[in-house]
Amino acid sequence: MTGSATAVEPRGGPLVVARVWLRDRPLVPLLLLLAGLVALLEVVQPGIVSVNWVASTMRFAIPLAILAACQTMTMLTGGIDLSVAVVASMSAYVMATTQSDIGWLAASLVALVPAGVVGLVNGIGVGLFRVHPLIMTISMSLVVSGAVNVYARSNITGGTRVPSEITDLGGQSLLGFLPNSLIVFIPLAALILVALRRSGYGRLLYAVGDNEVASRLAGVRVGRVLVVLYLISGLLAGFAGLIYAGVIGSATGRLVDPFLLPSVAAAVIGGTSIFGGRGGYAGSIVGALILTVLVTFLNVMQAPEAVRQILFGAIILAVAATYTRITEGS
Repeated sequence: MTGSATAVEPRGGPLVVARVWLRDRPLVPLLLLLAGLVALLEVVQPGIVSVNWVASTMRFAIPLAILAACQTMTMLTGGIDLSVAVVASMSAYVMATTQSDIGWLAASLVALVPAGVVGLVNGIGVGLFRVHPLIMTISMSLVVSGAVNVYARSNITGGTRVPSEITDLGGQSLLGFLPNSLIVFIPLAALILVALRRSGYGRLLYAVGDNEVASRLAGVRVGRVLVVLYLISGLLAGFAGLIYAGVIGSATGRLVDPFLLPSVAAAVIGGTSIFGGRGGYAGSIVGALILTVLVTFLNVMQAPEAVRQILFGAIILAVAATYTRITEGS
């Protein structure tokens, strides 16, 4: 009948409505999953969820969330940075081996220099010489790993020590339940969130990932965008290494290596597409928290290491697939 409007309920009824609602609010299912994991952990081991546990979880999640920022931004352009863990370990080790000679602050700044250099080389390789990000960053991780081994042999009598200022920042809490590292992480995360959504450079990252050819035709200097991107990624990775050294209270040339794949997983769980053009950092932060709680849960289960690795990988796959199914339109 013409002249009248009839509201037609979408096929599937409430389930379709709920799916559309969740698709428009991608953080909601992640937060629900995080709350569910925390509740399950409390059921498995009553009393474990406490103020101290929350503080400890955030302390370990913050370095992972910073590394996830590297993956989020590079993945938005359709790339990836598989050198972040090695770069983070390198920065922590350089800081710990030089602080006794030049002081903790100067040592921290010096430690970020090679991290920036590695990021710059990655950016030049990916942005200007068109090397695939996967190949470029894996190759640089091998180069950096070898360089750290050479440096460690030359410093065999120098010793390593994480300064108290770094351990206070990474491993201590304010008011007993707020990690000191939040003092630097909150402004950093806010800067990344705002830059990705509100700045011209952030919009360029999405544009390059969505359609690089169209971006070039529109006058975007894609090479320069990528050089800056991987430089930022290297510096963030170096900073994450310093924070994690403070959490652990020690530094080695392989300190942060176990965080490589979780950093990618946090970004993927958080909704960032490996094909570029879609995602955001807020989801990656929640993804880092989910993975940190998941590690605690598997430790509480006291399963053998091999079983924990299998379960960890399987759960990540299930979460990523489910989240994508819920939040993507059919």
